[in-house]
Amino acid sequence: MSSIPRLFVAQDLVEGAAFPLDDAQANYLLRVLRLVADAPVRVFNGRDGEWEARIVDVHGKRASLTPDRLVRPQPDTPASAPVLLFAPVKKAETDFIVEKATELGAARIVPVLTDRTQTRTVRLDRFQKIVLEAAEQTERLDLPEVEDLQPLAKALDGLADGTVVIFCDERGDDAGAPWGGEKGRAGPIADVLGTLGDKPVAILIGPEGGFTLEERDWLRQRGDTAPVSLGPRILRAETAAVAALSVWQALKGDWR
Repeated sequence: MSSIPRLFVAQDLVEGAAFPLDDAQANYLLRVLRLVADAPVRVFNGRDGEWEARIVDVHGKRASLTPDRLVRPQPDTPASAPVLLFAPVKKAETDFIVEKATELGAARIVPVLTDRTQTRTVRLDRFQKIVLEAAEQTERLDLPEVEDLQPLAKALDGLADGTVVIFCDERGDDAGAPWGGEKGRAGPIADVLGTLGDKPVAILIGPEGGFTLEERDWLRQRGDTAPVSLGPRILRAETAAVAALSVWQALKGDWR
């Protein structure tokens, strides 16, 4: 099955119900892959599972697909699948975060504004394209919800009731020591996750340079917030996002 092209489509998937491909999808299948009528294609829409379909009605640059059989039913999205909140960094690194969050099973991806956030605008359409391509390539059967850039406080207010914010806090409490020294550092992320049971989780990754002392104090005083450490090294923002999501998947997600 892995050699058969895989596409996300918006249409409902019903056996025998043909639907037209959009121009980009038709070009990809007919011109890039050089497929012809009756060639198999796997399709999913995030609702109806994955289907094996075939190319039909080829006319020049246009074609349709007909779903023939269901090959994977649509699973329920785990209620515990994490939300990722992150401060956008440089373009390539931000794209990397969105792509890897999709691969690692994030349910929602929310870019946030902090005092030190470098990028103050994002292209939501670009994020949605990255998410779609990552889901196609990694056999994911749904797409994470991607939200527009918003202030951190607004993003936190928008979380479902009872969601615990896993605050990736790289600092200690000593204002005179580099990165706050060792006093007051958060506990290891694996230990903290182990105390949460099945509570829903949002993982919060800060900007380059970290959160300001005022933001850190506010976050630590906020209810339903669990500061965690990602180890003795100060990680880049994109590395921290992958690391935190990976630990969650290993302990709470579908890697178990």
